[in-house]
Amino acid sequence: MESPTALVSLIVGLPLLGFVLNGLLGLSSEGYREKKTLIGAIANLSVFIPFLIALYFFINFTSGSEAVSAKLFTWMQAGSFSADIAYSLDELSLVMVLVVTGVGSLIHFYSIGYMFHDPGYWKFFSYLNLFIFAMLNLVMADNLLLLFLGWEGVGLCSYLLIGFWYTDMLKSDAAKKAFLYNRVGDFAFLIAIFMIFEAVGSLNFDVILANLDLFTDDALFWIAFLMFIGATGKSAQIPLFVWLPDAMAGPTSVSALIHAATMVTSGIYLITRLSPMYVMSPEILMIVAAIGALTAIVAATIAITQNDIKGVLAYSTVSQLGFMFLALGSGAYTAAIFHVATHAFFKACLFLGSGSVIHTMEHVEHELHDKGKHVHFDPQDIRFMGGLRKYMPHTYKTFLIATIAIAGIPPLAGFFSKDEIVMHTFNMGFGEFAGAMYFVLWTVATITAFLTAFYMFRLTLTTFHGKFRLPDKVEGAEDAASYLHESPVTMTFPLWALAVLSIVGGFIGIPNFISKTFGGDGHINWLHDWLSPVAADIPLTLSIPAEWVLMIFAILVAVGGVFLAFRMYGQGQQEESDAAIERRFGGLYQVWKEKYNFDEAYEGAIVQPIVKFSDKVLAVFDMKVVDGIVNAVGGTVRLVGSLLRYIQTGIATSYALFLILGVILVLTMLLF
Repeated sequence: MESPTALVSLIVGLPLLGFVLNGLLGLSSEGYREKKTLIGAIANLSVFIPFLIALYFFINFTSGSEAVSAKLFTWMQAGSFSADIAYSLDELSLVMVLVVTGVGSLIHFYSIGYMFHDPGYWKFFSYLNLFIFAMLNLVMADNLLLLFLGWEGVGLCSYLLIGFWYTDMLKSDAAKKAFLYNRVGDFAFLIAIFMIFEAVGSLNFDVILANLDLFTDDALFWIAFLMFIGATGKSAQIPLFVWLPDAMAGPTSVSALIHAATMVTSGIYLITRLSPMYVMSPEILMIVAAIGALTAIVAATIAITQNDIKGVLAYSTVSQLGFMFLALGSGAYTAAIFHVATHAFFKACLFLGSGSVIHTMEHVEHELHDKGKHVHFDPQDIRFMGGLRKYMPHTYKTFLIATIAIAGIPPLAGFFSKDEIVMHTFNMGFGEFAGAMYFVLWTVATITAFLTAFYMFRLTLTTFHGKFRLPDKVEGAEDAASYLHESPVTMTFPLWALAVLSIVGGFIGIPNFISKTFGGDGHINWLHDWLSPVAADIPLTLSIPAEWVLMIFAILVAVGGVFLAFRMYGQGQQEESDAAIERRFGGLYQVWKEKYNFDEAYEGAIVQPIVKFSDKVLAVFDMKVVDGIVNAVGGTVRLVGSLLRYIQTGIATSYALFLILGVILVLTMLLF
C-alpha cells in the first residue's frame, strides 16, 4: 500500500482540531458554550472520522506487508541525532488505533447525554479530544521520542479529566495523585530512552529492533526493567497502581476512557512493541509475570470488599491489567493485546453502565430534594441500590452481558482472551523457559479468575436484583422508586454497541487447537496470524489434549465463581453475604477492605519523611542560604548606591571634574 500521508495525518490531526475548535471557541465566547449540539458534533466527528480512516487502512492492509508511514516534518536535530514527527501504521498500531478510536467514539457519544447539563460541557469535550490525540501519538509514533510525547500527553489529560470537577478537593487530590505516581514511572522510562540512544544512536523502532545485538546483557536487562517500571505507572501495576482506583473521581465517561480504551493500555502496547527485546531476557519476563500475577490477585481481593459501583470496576481494571502483564511475562504478546481489545469492550460497557445507574440515582436524589425531602445518600453505593433491572432494562441487560464476558464464560469475549493468557502461563513451565515459578503463577491466575467471576456477579446481582433498598435505608425516600428511569438513547446506544462487541469480540482469537482437533489447518486464531510479524510470541508446546483439559478447567472455575455469587447474592442480600465472608476470613478480610494499606504505607514511608525533610532542611536552606544570598546581593547594591548618590549632585562643573579625572585615570592605565 502506498503511503497516503494526508489520511494518516487526519487520524492524528482531527482530534487535535476538535480540541482546538471547542477549546478556543469555548474560551472566547459564552454564546458558543450554549451550542451543545454543535460542540458534541465536532467532538464526536473528530474521533469517529479517524476510526473510519483507520478501518479503511485495516481493510486494505495485508499482514506482513510494509507499514503505512507518514513523515510530517523533522521535529529536532542535533549532531547525529534526529527525531521526526512521523507516524507508522502496522499490524499492532492498526489494532490499537481501532480500539482507541472505536471505543473512544462510543464514549464520546455517551458523554453527550451524560454531561449535557454540566456547565463545562465544551471544556470536557475539548479535553476528551486532546486525550485521544495524545493516545494516537503514542500508538502510531515510529520513534520512542514521539511515543514519549504521547505518553506524557495522556498523563496530562488524565490529570485534567480526573480533576475535571476541581472544586471538589477529593477529585482534585485524585488528579494530583495520578499525575505524581505516573511521574515516577515516566522518569524510569526516560532513563531507558537515553540508554537506548547511547547503544544504537537512534530512537526509531525499526533501527532499535534491527540492532538488538548491540546491547550488552546488562544493558538489555536494565533498559527492559526501566521501561517496565514506566509501564507499571501508566498501566497501574504494583507498586504504582494506587492512583487508578482514585481516578474514578472524574466523570464516568472519563473512567471508561482511562480504564478501557486509552491510558492504561500504554504499558502493554510499549512492551509488545519491543517484545523482541523482552524475550531475550528470561529474568525480565519472570519479573513482569510475577508482578502481573501479584497485581491481579491483590486487586481482585480488594474488589470483593468494595461497595462503590465504580470502585469495584476500578479494582477490576487493575486486576485485568495484571492478567495482561502476566501474558507479557509469559511471552504471550498477542494474548495480551487480545485481552486489551476484549477488555476495552466489556470494561467500557461496565463503566458506562455504572454511569447510567449513577445518573439515575442522582436524578432520584434531585427529585426528592425538589419535593422538599432533604435526603442524603451516596448515589454510587450499591447498598442503596437493588432491583434496578425492572426500571433500567437496557442498562441491566448490557451490564449483565459485559459481566458474563469479564467472568470468562464462553463464548463471550473475555473467555477466549483470558483463557489464552492462563494457558500460556502454564505453558511457560516447560521448554526453554522452564521454571516451577510459572506453575505458581498459573495457580494465582486461576484463583484470580474465580474471584473475578465472583466479585463481578456480586456487583451485578446487588445492583440489579432483589428489591430497591433505598426506601428502607434512607428516611424520606419512601417514594424514591417512582423516580427511577432508563437513561436516554445517547447513553444506551453505546451500551448495546459495546455489549455486542463483548459477545462477538472473542471470535478473532479462537484457539488454534480447536481447529486441529477436528482436522483443520490450525489457523483459526486470526489475531495471532495478524500480529505474528510484530509480536515475538513464545509458541505453545502443550499437547492438544492438555489444552482441552486446561480450557475445560478454566470454564469450570469461572462457572464456580458465578454459582457461588448467585448462592450468596442472587436475591440482593448483599450485606448479609458480605458479613458471612468477613466472618469466614476474619482479619484477612479487613486487610482486603483496607486495600492492604498501600496508601498508608506510602504516606508513612515516603510522603511524611519528605514533608519533614522539607520543613526541617529545605525550608531552612531556602530561608538562610537562598534568601540570604538574594538579600546579600540586594544589600550590596543598595550600599553601593547609597555611597554613589553623594557624587550625583546635579552640578555640571562637578561632572566635568569627574570626567577629567576619569580620562586621566584611563590614560594612566594605558601608559603605565
